[in-house]
Amino acid sequence: MTEQHGPETAPGYAARRRRGGIVAFVVGLAATLAFFAFFPGMPHVIDWGAVLVSLTVGTLARAGCRAWMAKEAEKKRISHL
Repeated sequence: MTEQHGPETAPGYAARRRRGGIVAFVVGLAATLAFFAFFPGMPHVIDWGAVLVSLTVGTLARAGCRAWMAKEAEKKRISHL
């Protein structure tokens, strides 16, 4: 069994990845809700559609952040070889 040595196996990597995903989700959710609440011409009412879209955008932001962090970890792993 081979053991990997790199940034993705370093202590705290999972915590940083989880924390980054949470922050990305909250920022995506808040930004989308703010858009629906304050964009000129909108009815300025947060309905269930706006909440669902905000949750979807938050989830996509989280997935994008996690993919970006994994790509960066892979770059660091390759550069350490």
